[in-house]
Amino acid sequence: SELTLLSCFLRFDDIKEGDVVRHDGKRSDGYLEHIFKHAAKELFGMDVKEITYKALKNKDFQEVTLEKDGETVLRFAAAYGFRNIQNMVLKLKKGKFLYHFVEVLACPGGCLNGKGQAQTEDGKPDRALLAQMEEVYTALPVRLPETNLHVQKVYQDWLEGMDSKKAQETLHTTYSAGNQSTSSLDIKW
Repeated sequence: SELTLLSCFLRFDDIKEGDVVRHDGKRSDGYLEHIFKHAAKELFGMDVKEITYKALKNKDFQEVTLEKDGETVLRFAAAYGFRNIQNMVLKLKKGKFLYHFVEVLACPGGCLNGKGQAQTEDGKPDRALLAQMEEVYTALPVRLPETNLHVQKVYQDWLEGMDSKKAQETLHTTYSAGNQSTSSLDIKW
């Protein structure tokens, strides 16, 4: 039931200071690295240990690719900041976007560089503090989401297993092209 799902997420009483963990990634960004490694293993039988980001137009638009037999089989991107997101959406609408997965974050530099963070007196990001926060974050141990007991319990109790019909209906979706109005191409950010 939905109460079971809720109770799985509300069990904070058993979390201790030593239990603080992070997901696989270079900073406190999204799950691009984890999803990339998982897709490489599941789709192509390749065990990726390290991911190399290639900065494209700027440091906040980066690409990660996987090659097999000389062919690029996975192409992921990380687009941070509204300018990069806007460019990505425009390329997508024009059919010139080649990525299988895109991680989108509103803050340039990612989550640790968000507006809720400390700034210098002139309102600029505090680079020293950001570097310190990144260092502290990367020192935390990595725990894969699929090893989290709470996630396993959600799958077991609420979704009736990983490959169940309920899991498929709840967590998966399909996309299809919709009718575009001419004004939708003129998005102003």
